[in-house]
Amino acid sequence: MTTKVKGTCVPVEYLVLGPIENNVYIISDGKATIVVDPSCKADEILKAVGNRTVDAIILTHRHSDHVGAAKELRDKTGATVIASAIDAPIITGEKKLPRDDMRFAPCPVDHVVNDGDILKIGDMPWKVILTPGHTEGGICLFLDPRFGTNPEGAPVLISGDTLFCGSIGRVDFQGGDMNAMRRSLKRLAVLPDETVVLPGHNSITKIGNERKRVFAYYA
Repeated sequence: MTTKVKGTCVPVEYLVLGPIENNVYIISDGKATIVVDPSCKADEILKAVGNRTVDAIILTHRHSDHVGAAKELRDKTGATVIASAIDAPIITGEKKLPRDDMRFAPCPVDHVVNDGDILKIGDMPWKVILTPGHTEGGICLFLDPRFGTNPEGAPVLISGDTLFCGSIGRVDFQGGDMNAMRRSLKRLAVLPDETVVLPGHNSITKIGNERKRVFAYYA
């Protein structure tokens, strides 16, 4: 069963899946449907999607708990898999998996993105923000309300494992970098306070809520 996120400029719902409770997001504007970071249990994700067509699978970074069901979901839906140009070679299996990550089924990446790209899915133009720190090629994606189905709703930030409610992603894994993380957080800190943050784990939050407890400390 999914949980719906309230007040956003585009409909967002999510499942919590896997041993470390990953948030798997389903975002649909009525024209296209996105699944973000399918960690595991592709059939459970598809059950939540229902009669909608999965058009795109977005992978915010290369860790196994965010890409574990990507290949199976792609095989079953034909959806376009999207990841950063930096992390894609590990997701596809072209580069060796870092020693501190769990094995997963390599997944083709159909479309790679870079910092500043506009990723148009359905009528949703998502701005790609490269946010290294947790991995070298982690990305966040931002949607302005002017381009959502509900222009009166709040902006949306898919934050992966960069920004959490009251915390940040770990930087002690291979490819992690605290200095890069600080720079990434500074980029997110300029977003509007009302921006709804969709993190890879834990509770939904807002940029304004993280000014004192995250940005003031790390950025």
